[in-house]
Amino acid sequence: MKQKGPAGAVLILVLGTAVLVLGLGLSISFGAASINLGTVWEAVVAFNPDVTDHQIIQEVRLPRVLSAVFIGSFLAVSGAIMQGMTRNPLASPAILGVTDGAAFAIALAFAFFPGTSYIGLLVWSFAGAGLGALLVFGIGMFAKGGITPVKLALAGVAVGAMLSSFSSAIGIHFDVAQDMAFWFAGGLAGMQWISIQMLIPVAVVGLGLAFFISRAITILSLGEEVSKGLGQKTVLIKTLGIITVLLLTGAAVAVAGRIGFIGLVIPHITRFLAGVDYRWIIPCSAVLGALLLVLADLGARMVNAPYETPVGAITALIGVPFFLYLARGEGRGL
Repeated sequence: MKQKGPAGAVLILVLGTAVLVLGLGLSISFGAASINLGTVWEAVVAFNPDVTDHQIIQEVRLPRVLSAVFIGSFLAVSGAIMQGMTRNPLASPAILGVTDGAAFAIALAFAFFPGTSYIGLLVWSFAGAGLGALLVFGIGMFAKGGITPVKLALAGVAVGAMLSSFSSAIGIHFDVAQDMAFWFAGGLAGMQWISIQMLIPVAVVGLGLAFFISRAITILSLGEEVSKGLGQKTVLIKTLGIITVLLLTGAAVAVAGRIGFIGLVIPHITRFLAGVDYRWIIPCSAVLGALLLVLADLGARMVNAPYETPVGAITALIGVPFFLYLARGEGRGL
């Protein structure tokens, strides 16, 4: 692919941010009770606790859309880093077992440690994300003929299905399936300010690490031999990259459950529009990932109003055909 340079990336950042702001306004205004955009603006800049619409915006809708911004950017950046490090166009947190591993760990927490705090769920989610990734890459390493993108994706699907089955069995056996339903479906309903408070430090550390290693990821995406030839410490970069992915994905699953395919689709769109420099791919992916999840959440509330469709189903409608298209191309190299 011909490198587009920073011009396309700047355009993405400017237009993407503008559309994101508009999407936030529409998402806040739409709901069981429609609120006009003027009231939304007043509730943000001049909150009046005596006005019912202001209370709805501040306590229900604003935390929800801000969570969508954080989680969408987390998943998109995680996918971009995974694709860059592994040079695998099929890599994403959902496909390589990271998301299912995090959900499995949360199932264990519900079953054996009821009453676990938000922070506790976050820690469990991090550990589970690491377990899922370890299993997938472990299986991939023993595959005959070495690791290929499709083999790694197949290992991810198999491990994900296994962990998902274990999670369901735990939920049924320990009678916590109802508590786990939200995390399995993936959604943003019921987001509170405590969720935002938990996501902010993860955003600072995780996205900060992603920006810090972005130049090194660009070099690593050219091939490990090229990277080593240029004097890059590939083991250190991969370690930092894995930590970043586990932080971002673990936090996303702990707060919103399994929301798939954002980490697969967005990095490809970003590279197509902005080129192959990860110093631009990372911020552009963050903006486009946030935009996709905000719009998907809005769509989830509109498809079958007044009932909500799980937002994970909306992202899957976009992501599954995209995955099949990529797998078809990569499958020729099996």
